[in-house]
Amino acid sequence: MLDKVVIANRGEIALRILRACREMGIKTVAVHSTADNNLKHVLLSDETVCIGPPPSADSYLDMPAIISAAEVTDAVGVHPGYGFLSENADFAERVESSGFVFIGPPASAIRLMGDKVSAIRAMKAAGVPCVPGSDGPLGDDHDENIRIARSIGYPIIIKAAGGGGGRGMRVVHAEASLIAAITVTKAEARAAFSNDTVYMEKFLEHPRHVEFQVLADSHGNAIHLGERDCSMQRRHQKVIEEAPAPGISEEQRNRIGERCVRACQEIGYRSAGTFEFLYEDDEFYFIEMNTRLQVEHPVTEMITGIDIVREQLRIAAGEKLSVTQDQVRVMGHAIECRINAEDPKTFMPSPGLITLWHAPGGPGVRVDSHIYSGYRVPPFYDSMIGKVIAHGGDRNAAIARMKNALTEIVIEGIKTNVPLHQEIFQHTAFQQGGTDIHYLERRLGLV
Repeated sequence: MLDKVVIANRGEIALRILRACREMGIKTVAVHSTADNNLKHVLLSDETVCIGPPPSADSYLDMPAIISAAEVTDAVGVHPGYGFLSENADFAERVESSGFVFIGPPASAIRLMGDKVSAIRAMKAAGVPCVPGSDGPLGDDHDENIRIARSIGYPIIIKAAGGGGGRGMRVVHAEASLIAAITVTKAEARAAFSNDTVYMEKFLEHPRHVEFQVLADSHGNAIHLGERDCSMQRRHQKVIEEAPAPGISEEQRNRIGERCVRACQEIGYRSAGTFEFLYEDDEFYFIEMNTRLQVEHPVTEMITGIDIVREQLRIAAGEKLSVTQDQVRVMGHAIECRINAEDPKTFMPSPGLITLWHAPGGPGVRVDSHIYSGYRVPPFYDSMIGKVIAHGGDRNAAIARMKNALTEIVIEGIKTNVPLHQEIFQHTAFQQGGTDIHYLERRLGLV
């Protein structure tokens, strides 16, 4: 097993990784910026290394600083968590070439799946269903691009091959706007991702976002842990996630899950990963693979009893998966609310001093958070300060427990989006399940 691990992240996910390491007897090194001296995992870690000033570019995105921290502390591995450098193939490569274990997939897999065009080609080869599209990057031949769009049928969407997080996308409803949309998206992609490759897909108007969690080891074993529904979104950012996805049959779960497993084996994948799909009219369409741990991994852990971070650490140490596919069982239902330090109406960030923090509790309630009374939320990073997860025997039980949890939670001194969550759980459409990805923005009057 890995002897000592650098946690190359911050906030709740850094604390989550630290807890898993401690359970397994692995020593931890917390790297942090000067703004994060008082983070919970920094206070609890075996060793700490300050790697720079508050801006992410000068600390959490500074590859040499993180690798140097591993060197001076005699660490064995580096866990990137999610965000920051977690899906950076160059970072994975540099960690490995420096003699450390990257606790994630191989750089080749990150690179392959990080480019949306190559990812779609790989998924099609593995039999994973994809959205009808251009089957490759768009060239500069306007007539050919118009022909492709006509063959797909409007509306279509232009996407940046190196995009993500909702950036580098443009929906086109009519042929008259097509060429301009391609030109503008290419320019935006070049500026944002240093890669102006774009491609075209059919735009699904009322899809749900359903994703499959996978685990794969270095011995050729791969499994899926079922699906999650992450359709409750605002500006392409997830707000509420749940597992299993409402209305997905066991036959559908097995069919798509098996194809995701096959894809992992064909591309030589290792560690935890997530296949993201749009789901409309009982059909799944692959959109991308996240080659890292997901924010919403707890809902899958709650319904399967499998510790995904623990599996990541075991896989990185060269061990086989601890479970086989026929041992995976879906038990009950789990829902997660992302708690953000932001105004619940304007969504403006609300950094500042937390004067009082009381975590909810009770049967089936889990809280993943790094905050505490007296902690000051810095203005430099993502506004998420925690996650509340509720598990029950079925979806209605999970909803009832989450309602209780949202009533119990106390965060004073800053604004949070807890009132928004409380409102959503009163919506009849949410209670029924199966809302599409545009539901929340329609409800909030944003579209």
